[in-house]
Amino acid sequence: MLELINVMLLKDGRKILDKVNLKIYSQEIHSILGVNGTGKTTLAYAIMGLPEYKINSGKIIFKDKLIIKYSMSERAQLGITLAWQEPARFEGLSVQKYLEISKGDKNSTLDPIRALEKVGLDPKKYLQRELDSTLSGGERKRIELAAVLIMQPKLAILDEPDSGIDTLSIDYIKEVIRLLASQGSSVMLITHHEEIVSMADRASTLCGGRILKTGLPEEVIRFFRNHCKECKHINQPEEEIIKNV
Repeated sequence: MLELINVMLLKDGRKILDKVNLKIYSQEIHSILGVNGTGKTTLAYAIMGLPEYKINSGKIIFKDKLIIKYSMSERAQLGITLAWQEPARFEGLSVQKYLEISKGDKNSTLDPIRALEKVGLDPKKYLQRELDSTLSGGERKRIELAAVLIMQPKLAILDEPDSGIDTLSIDYIKEVIRLLASQGSSVMLITHHEEIVSMADRASTLCGGRILKTGLPEEVIRFFRNHCKECKHINQPEEEIIKNV
């Protein structure tokens, strides 16, 4: 479904992504585990095609297409969707309208009411509310996840979907992720919480802009605890990273 080959991205002369190699398979939930500042969000933005996160070298292949020259909108048309770590606010736009726009002309199995229920929000309380600052960050995040459910993308990139979410709502987030995969989506799940990683099919740990280990979630979590909890590899050259792990 998605393959990254030796992806490099520099900002202000500094390597943010350093020879990243990654594969995500069809309908796979793949967690990217790492502490803050190791390049997780940059990786998401590079795959989505944000102009300011254009890669310097390497390949990004999606559904057998080399997409490094594709715009963000072209990648979205191919079926890539990004749920932002900090969801956008839309003054004057109701939650219902936002979800209807997300559906577009797709033959989705979910309508706005059912999608909100799936993320643990009462449609009667939320459909007519504006998607603005009166909603908490956690509420906006769950509404954005409802939109992703309606879109039914080929690849859903979820950037820290558990951040700003209260403990009681974590189970709803997990259920949304499982539902996405069951509907046919591959899920790239970016997090620094081991509990969320453990639900994945496979996981990778990102440290100092490099994928240091890929495998079963429990293996990657163990590696993360031993080597990456306090990341010492940011800005280190490749030979130093390898020596230290």
